[in-house]
Amino acid sequence: MAVQYVQQDISREHDLTPQQSVMMCAIVQGPVGMAELADHLHIEKSTLTGLVDRAERRGLVARTQDPSDRRAVQVALTLRGREVVKAFQRAITKRLTAQLDGLPAGVRKHLQAALPTTADAYWNSLSYADPPSERTP
Repeated sequence: MAVQYVQQDISREHDLTPQQSVMMCAIVQGPVGMAELADHLHIEKSTLTGLVDRAERRGLVARTQDPSDRRAVQVALTLRGREVVKAFQRAITKRLTAQLDGLPAGVRKHLQAALPTTADAYWNSLSYADPPSERTP
């Protein structure tokens, strides 16, 4: 729950809804088909359409044609969307790391060392490929 609250707060700070931030993290590695994305996010296709419409109007995502199926549409981050996601992910990692300050030094040291790897695993669970290695707390 604590991570979810941080995600909601950081989403707002980056002018995103929590749903937009999760969707954008899910496509950070490249375009994803609308049906596959709806399944991955556990939402109805009609809900995803509205979510993509709003993010597209803000210049965060773009619809692209699926190269393997001309009838299918994929969703991809724009350059601006990539910048927003990177800043969003760094902010969450930084906020979670800062929340460790009240712990005993030994525990804090172990958790701070593990947090970037844990964050990568979390972001990877939301996307379809390996997380970027340049991510820093």
